[in-house]
Amino acid sequence: MSEPVAERKRLTPRRVAVAALLSAGLAIAATFWVSNAGLLKAAECAPQSVAAQKIDAAAVGQLAALNGTGTGRGYSAMTFTDAEGKQRTLKDFAGKALLVNFWASWCVPCRAEMPALDKLAAAENDAGFMVLPINLDLGTGGLDKARAFLAEGNWPNLPLYADSTFESFKALQTSAVALGLPSTLLIDKNGCELGVLQGPAEWDSSDGINVIEALKSI
Repeated sequence: MSEPVAERKRLTPRRVAVAALLSAGLAIAATFWVSNAGLLKAAECAPQSVAAQKIDAAAVGQLAALNGTGTGRGYSAMTFTDAEGKQRTLKDFAGKALLVNFWASWCVPCRAEMPALDKLAAAENDAGFMVLPINLDLGTGGLDKARAFLAEGNWPNLPLYADSTFESFKALQTSAVALGLPSTLLIDKNGCELGVLQGPAEWDSSDGINVIEALKSI
């Protein structure tokens, strides 16, 4: 039986760094390790200072903790699976700007953030943008835990993607891009990073919508 979905709590705009200290004793699938170990070098992304400044200028109020980056990091080779367990990469979504949100069913701030992400997806997903959550519940049962959690929460606009190996997020931690969960990347249409947020946010607020509109305009 899945755990009950926690009642949503209002979130502050301040950065929330939630430590992601997980067991490393689980077997890691070699294909995921090879793909994700070098994901920050996988795409040829030129620095984008002007685009980063545009994101940074839009990140106020409820999104004040988001940082515009645009330093040239690329994520096209980031590997995860879809709801059927088929291997996917961010390159499969080329042509769309992305909000990539890393979450886990055991992460309380992640649970609180889900309704806002679902509402954002309902309002903003289109041919040029997508909210792409990636679940990090570990092990062979990780995908089932994530599926049950999303079904219980009844968030129809959040698709199920997962990395039960944790390798994609580990690469971000190693490179000091992300610290804990939830963490969010804003990615341009070529798989290049334009912004990073540590911790949760009220994505369905007017401030969140403004950030996404800025991303979509780049």
